[in-house]
Amino acid sequence: KISTQPFSLNPTSPTSHDRPLVSPVPTSLFLGSTRKLRLSSSSKLNLHRRPGTVVAVSDVVKQKKSKSTHSLLITKEEGLELYEDMILGRAFEDMCAQMYYRGKMFGFVHLYNGQEAVSTGFIKLLKQQDSVVSTYRDHVHALSKRVPARAVMSELFGKTTGCCRGQGGSMHMFSREHNLLGGFAFIGEGIPVATGAAFTSKYKREVLKEADCDHVTLAFFGDGTCNNGQFFECLNMAALWKLPIVFVVENNLWAIGMSHLRATSDPQIYKKGPAFGMPGIHVDGMDVLKVREVAKEAIGRARRGEGPTLVECETYRFRGHSLADPDELRDPAEKAHYAARDPITALKKYLIENSLASEADLKAIDKKIDEVVEDAVEFADESPVPSQSQLLENVFADPKGFGIGPDGRYRCEDPKFTEGTAHV
Repeated sequence: KISTQPFSLNPTSPTSHDRPLVSPVPTSLFLGSTRKLRLSSSSKLNLHRRPGTVVAVSDVVKQKKSKSTHSLLITKEEGLELYEDMILGRAFEDMCAQMYYRGKMFGFVHLYNGQEAVSTGFIKLLKQQDSVVSTYRDHVHALSKRVPARAVMSELFGKTTGCCRGQGGSMHMFSREHNLLGGFAFIGEGIPVATGAAFTSKYKREVLKEADCDHVTLAFFGDGTCNNGQFFECLNMAALWKLPIVFVVENNLWAIGMSHLRATSDPQIYKKGPAFGMPGIHVDGMDVLKVREVAKEAIGRARRGEGPTLVECETYRFRGHSLADPDELRDPAEKAHYAARDPITALKKYLIENSLASEADLKAIDKKIDEVVEDAVEFADESPVPSQSQLLENVFADPKGFGIGPDGRYRCEDPKFTEGTAHV
């Protein structure tokens, strides 16, 4: 089963011509079907287990124990790091909901609750120099990439202390220092940027002869993006040039209110990888240990110069599409099924059952994260709002153009700023 052994992602192995570049996932429907979930005895069985699919963390533990009592999927240090990062993401997003309804944030705010295993499983394996390109659901990606919680919360509050000085907001997190190359509001918009970043890494290594440049790029996007042209164009380009990139599909089964199964002729997105000559892998995106296992292989391939990988993480968002979404379209039984598979609860159980952490250890992390999030809110609330002159910064390339007058001062500071501008 693909969940219990590391994936072989090397398409150049001697026997690769004898097998497909796709993991052996069956053609049955995804767990989050758009059809009404009639909970008969047979459908209950199919909801919780289907032949050949990725199994839960607890099942993995049982199978591992039956083979060896010494083989664990992670060390204690790794387990605590994963738990802390996932708790930070969840607590931060829960606080964002509170602040949004209190009027501290504006515009659309899309939360990540339920998908933490994907962000943590991939990003915590990266080096500081590796790049991440996100979507409009980008707060937790930023946190996993070590952008300080203060900087992310301040950006959401529209304050100058935010990672984009308050000009990006919820959907446009960016940090050059941390190589977070942006959240993007339009679906598919970030994939070409990620492909360009991967090309930069390859160019530095092979043309500029920077031998130590083995940087990898992760491109995160959702299932709705996989029907867009940029997705196919960039898969083709990345495979053609063997770019060091991993395309990570966060398939939460819904594109706003459109079910993935209704929008895609073949809902198994991972199959699109082999069409472009790269491995396509499906993994349980509610299980951080399985995500991490696949991520190690895919990132390792990219870092070794073996080219891109397409990884489809089947996950689920616990909240609506955004905080403005009443979330009335999804079947309550479907939501309850995935809520019972909470990735944080599963990891916590694994850590305790394998004596990697005690309840006291995990409660200490919970308390620490609560303090971090509360500090971020206080810091953001007390931070100054941007000055009016910041409106025209980074907008006009010509320093003597419309934005800045001959005296070097911003024209918006002039009380007569709007006079005589109709011809411009």
